[in-house]
Amino acid sequence: MTSTNASALTVNLSGAVDGHDSGGNIYRPFSVFSVLTLTLLAMLVLATFVWNLLVLVTILRVRTFHRVPHNLVASMAISDVMVAALVMPLSLVHELNGRLWKLGRVLCQVWISFDVLCCTASIWNVTAIALDRYWSITRHLEYTLKTRKKISNVMIALTWLLSSIISLSPLFGWGETYSEGMKCQVSQEPSYTIFSTFGAFYLPLCVVLFVYWKIYKAAKFRIGSRKTNTITPMAENPPQASSPQRLPSSIIIKACKPGQAYFF
Repeated sequence: MTSTNASALTVNLSGAVDGHDSGGNIYRPFSVFSVLTLTLLAMLVLATFVWNLLVLVTILRVRTFHRVPHNLVASMAISDVMVAALVMPLSLVHELNGRLWKLGRVLCQVWISFDVLCCTASIWNVTAIALDRYWSITRHLEYTLKTRKKISNVMIALTWLLSSIISLSPLFGWGETYSEGMKCQVSQEPSYTIFSTFGAFYLPLCVVLFVYWKIYKAAKFRIGSRKTNTITPMAENPPQASSPQRLPSSIIIKACKPGQAYFF
């Protein structure tokens, strides 16, 4: 009986050294570096959530922020809060499991959908803010407060609509996000990859670069026009030196000796 227990203990110890448990499952012991990395990532998740939540609460509580472009900033804060609350924690779990998904197909689809939805919405919100700045600079007479509010609401609606189309397409058969080998990733269908990367990254990138280039040109033109339209005042003729006027002799006093004065 004692020899049997000793042999079982030897098998368990050898399995632990090899990275296997008694059931034959592979596990990975955590090193100090991995623990520090996970701690920093957890702090990053918490900081992202708290920071964007504070931004959102500030915009909602301060009445002067209930206007453009703060509604666009609020939309971007909402997408970032959703990333920190719904996407990043599951990403940590995914990393803890050695990038193997053990939470099932449904939760994998939900995670990938929210990941693509929130990240795409955040990128397009940045694009909407850039467009709002461009129109407010180049068309400041036509781009009134009422028009600006309508256009910003339309841009917010289009942002979330386009992000939903890109993120929910795999749920309707355009590729697969979960595989039987415990792999959970964005659909690798070539047509979907082209569509999603173009709509979620390359198109907004081109729009932002073009808009800020136009903003730079408009600002440079305004600065140049101000310099050319400035009026330099002409220097006045210097006053001619006039001969000193001689004061009346009755008020000119010259003291020669103490107590004596002579009038000229």
